[in-house]
Amino acid sequence: QVQLVESGGGLVQAGESLRLSCAASGNIFSINTMGWYRQAPGKQRELVAAISSGGSANYADSVKGRFTISRDNAKNTVYLQMNSLKPEDTAVYYCHAFQSMATIQTDYWGQGTQVTVSS
Repeated sequence: QVQLVESGGGLVQAGESLRLSCAASGNIFSINTMGWYRQAPGKQRELVAAISSGGSANYADSVKGRFTISRDNAKNTVYLQMNSLKPEDTAVYYCHAFQSMATIQTDYWGQGTQVTVSS
């Protein structure tokens, strides 16, 4: 069992920055990819950024150049630095972790943190 707890969301103006954090706890062994998804009102949940245990990162086109994902494996924490925020970034941001072991593969989700960007 893995628990993911997000923090760092809030209300900001366009152009400002936020840093989201996601701490994993519990049975954190063999967690491979961690990432961030977001879901805006009336929209489907979409991948924002993901990072492998080896540090390889992928980003949605809409956030490339503005967001940076990183992780601290020793602390079992993943971060999302969000710069130059836009109103269209407004969404609930969810932390995600994928755990792959010999006998089981599991997706874990945090409860989400709200990011609101005003014009």
